[in-house]
Amino acid sequence: MRRPRGGVRGLVRGLRARLVVAFLLVAALGALATAALTFREARTAILQRTQDTAVNALRGQVNSQVTGLTASPDEATLAKLSKGLNVAGEAAQHWIVHTRYKDGPMVPAVPTEDKDVFGSGVREKVGDGIPAVQRVESDGRPWLVIGLPVTYQNSTDTSGLEVYARVPLREDEANVQALVNAAQSGALLSVGIAVVPALVAARSVLRPVRELRRGAQQITDGALDTRLKVTGGDELADLSRTFNGMAAALEKNVAELRRMEANSRRFAADVSHELRTPLAAMTAVVDVLDEDAATLDPDTAYAVRLISEETGKLARMVEDLMEISRFDAGAASLHLDEVDVAETVRKTLQARNWQDKVAADLAEGVRARLDTRRIDVVVANLVGNALRHGGEPVRVSLRADDERLFIEVADRGPGIDPEVLPHVFDRFYKADAARARSEGSGLGLAITLENARLHHGTVRAANGPEGGAVFTVELPLCAGGEEEEEE
Repeated sequence: MRRPRGGVRGLVRGLRARLVVAFLLVAALGALATAALTFREARTAILQRTQDTAVNALRGQVNSQVTGLTASPDEATLAKLSKGLNVAGEAAQHWIVHTRYKDGPMVPAVPTEDKDVFGSGVREKVGDGIPAVQRVESDGRPWLVIGLPVTYQNSTDTSGLEVYARVPLREDEANVQALVNAAQSGALLSVGIAVVPALVAARSVLRPVRELRRGAQQITDGALDTRLKVTGGDELADLSRTFNGMAAALEKNVAELRRMEANSRRFAADVSHELRTPLAAMTAVVDVLDEDAATLDPDTAYAVRLISEETGKLARMVEDLMEISRFDAGAASLHLDEVDVAETVRKTLQARNWQDKVAADLAEGVRARLDTRRIDVVVANLVGNALRHGGEPVRVSLRADDERLFIEVADRGPGIDPEVLPHVFDRFYKADAARARSEGSGLGLAITLENARLHHGTVRAANGPEGGAVFTVELPLCAGGEEEEEE
């Protein structure tokens, strides 16, 4: 059995693909969340360490170098202090120091391209005597800006001297970028590794599902003894046990139904067979009585004709039951011969003296391999049904294409109730429940359909556009198969 192919869309919609994608999404989200948290904490730790180190170093150098400064340092003194602080931090911190006194200019002056490094917020805090630290970016370069107010010795009062330092963070940003790259690589590696457990998990989950599908298909194909192997105690194992229970109950019920159906068919065939002999004798006796009915008194003659009519109906019903039983038992066979279909239909009408009641529109030259006896039954049943339950004129038409032939029987009666149409070929079905008896056996249309199916064709019933019922027989021009002797 080949698995249907649905292309890429079918693969994406498959349960395996969805399980793997869901597993990978969870793994990717977990890896990304872990990497993001790690990156944030590590980045904060790196920058905080740099910040603390630079602030402590600058504070220490300021405390050691401002000793002995005059209360109101001039620009030369500020330049000397700035130079000394720059020299002290050149090797370790790479900072650039500027000083100023009481809102005076920066010493040395800040280059034009770095004017926006020292924001007004830092200067305002330092002016208020509060140390300030801020990370800024100027001209695409990251900086750590430190502002320290200098206080008098053994006092909390500010001296008016302010020290500003800007520390480049290029190395720290490089370390952070390396951390980002490592986090991305780790996340991709985690997702790649997650493919293996995802496939293993999907396979373990889908194995029982595939077995269930295979078992359902086998039962559909008729293998009612199919059972699944149950392993484990999870929900899928419970589903397999439920499937096995359902299959066992189905097998038991189907076996019982088949036994009952076989008994019913055998009973109908046996009864029909046993009735043939007494019916043959009854028919012979009734035929003799019919010949003398004219010499009998009216009441006796009426009784004789009634018995003759009912005996004929019973004989036809028994023959129809025998025919149906052969179809049910698979014993019905075809005696195929290449025939002129139009001539075959005409012979059916002539044999029953229907030429004056039926209008024939038969395409000439249509030849097909058919069983003439069964085609005679098909046409006779449909035309007889149209004459009994439809309305004259009844019209029989024949047409064909390259592969199939069509025999259509139409009448001008009231048509068929739409609710009845799906059941017209059912056995013993009556369109009018109040009509308990009819001239036919109730099996004619069922036998017609079985004969058409035996030719690998079909029969359709419908209502014509101008009123009346229309039955269409569709048969292949070459029914195929070898002739079989009918048992």
